[in-house]
Amino acid sequence: MRGLALSQSPDVGGAPTEGFDVIRHLDLSSSYTGAALGYNRAMPVTVVILAAGQGKRMQSDLPKVLQPLAGRPLLAHVIATATAIAPEAIHVVYGHGGEQVRSALPDAPVSWVLQAEQRGTGHALSQAMPAIDDGHLVLVLYGDVPLIRPGALERLLAAAGPKSMSLLTVELEDPTGYGRIVRGARGQVQRIVEEKDATARVRRIREGNTGVMVAPARLLRRWLGQLRADNAQGELYLTDVVAMAVKEKIEVVPQLVDAPSEVLGVNDKLQLAEVEAALRARRARDLLVAGVTLVDPARIDVRGDLAVGRDVQIDVNVVFEGRVRLGDRVRIGPNCVIRDSEIDADTEVFPNCVIDRATIGPACHIGPFARFRPSSQLARGVHIGNFVEVKNSKLGEGSKSNHLTYLGDAVIGARVNVGAGTVTCNYDGANKSQTHIDDGAFIGSGAMLVAPVRIGAGATIGAGSTITRDTPPDKLTLERSKQVTIDGWQRPAKKT
Repeated sequence: MRGLALSQSPDVGGAPTEGFDVIRHLDLSSSYTGAALGYNRAMPVTVVILAAGQGKRMQSDLPKVLQPLAGRPLLAHVIATATAIAPEAIHVVYGHGGEQVRSALPDAPVSWVLQAEQRGTGHALSQAMPAIDDGHLVLVLYGDVPLIRPGALERLLAAAGPKSMSLLTVELEDPTGYGRIVRGARGQVQRIVEEKDATARVRRIREGNTGVMVAPARLLRRWLGQLRADNAQGELYLTDVVAMAVKEKIEVVPQLVDAPSEVLGVNDKLQLAEVEAALRARRARDLLVAGVTLVDPARIDVRGDLAVGRDVQIDVNVVFEGRVRLGDRVRIGPNCVIRDSEIDADTEVFPNCVIDRATIGPACHIGPFARFRPSSQLARGVHIGNFVEVKNSKLGEGSKSNHLTYLGDAVIGARVNVGAGTVTCNYDGANKSQTHIDDGAFIGSGAMLVAPVRIGAGATIGAGSTITRDTPPDKLTLERSKQVTIDGWQRPAKKT
């Protein structure tokens, strides 16, 4: 594989196709390790994701951590990031939404921990601590902070050890809403002050706390037991452990995040839209770096994993969902939706097409306004034109269906021409049946092919025919009623 090879999200299996750049837009991989990038860990790692918040500001019946980002729940993004750094275990502390949260992610590689009573972040973390070994580092993540990259977490882990902890911080022009990192005269971290408890002087500090931290479990367990709820919100703040560490002369190492967008949190629909925009921009940048031509990088939406060949061009308002592979020199026209599909080299998809779980061969021409439903396969050089729908069908090399046609449950050979208005009548109200059209057949316009039926090789079907029986090869088959003209007939007229 050449070029860009970012990581793979754990819900997508298999190796990328040779010769393709793989844009893993969550930057995730179950095979990713910090050691591969030169990071060393002093101790084994356990991840705890705090995901128990109710999210009242979402104004939604859906729990906050299940709100969709790029087609997946916020929490799914965070779990995938945690999986990417290969920890010993991942615990998710959940509360609001309860079983709804768990049932939305049934295959997630996590242990679920219920926080029945919401008493703050310190209390939430303490619910997971009984399952964590004293010899581990604990990495704390949040179910509503979905864009952190594995590299930032590896740097954080490398800075922590048996007698040190690390914090991920962010510098902002306007840090409103963030706890502030209070440093001493020599720049050392002294404590974190939540905004509601901060003085005017502290609020002028631009370095904010992201909440993401790493600490040794042995010390963290003791510090959590010492937390007190004597603050503006009456909660047990996890951030108070920093002052405890400083008091015990435990080194606190701050790590400034590379891009503030990595630590954007989501509390309402406005922030959700901002995070969505940040993720779209990140993915567009990855595509551009991989050599893809984007007509407008601001108008592309990738909601999954995308493999791209050389000299791929993508026009505006294209949506990719699931796992999609685009071969060399593929061109995608505007306003297309492509889901879990493969499109081979030199194929052009014209505007306004929907391709869902299909395999498109090389040098094909698709659309405009074509629709592919699941399990459709095209061989080399197939033409599918405007307002043609293909479902669970195979088309052989060089075959064409250029206008206003439905091909369902059909096996079509090579060099077949399907005329406008043709329908493979595959459903009798109870069962689906298959239509076979052998090599070189010519289907005239307006033909109804009532399955199960077979059109022989080289056969011609006259326009307007309804075919209910197999037709022989290399012959013309017609089925038409006698044309009649009725003298003296008058068209009905409306009464005035």
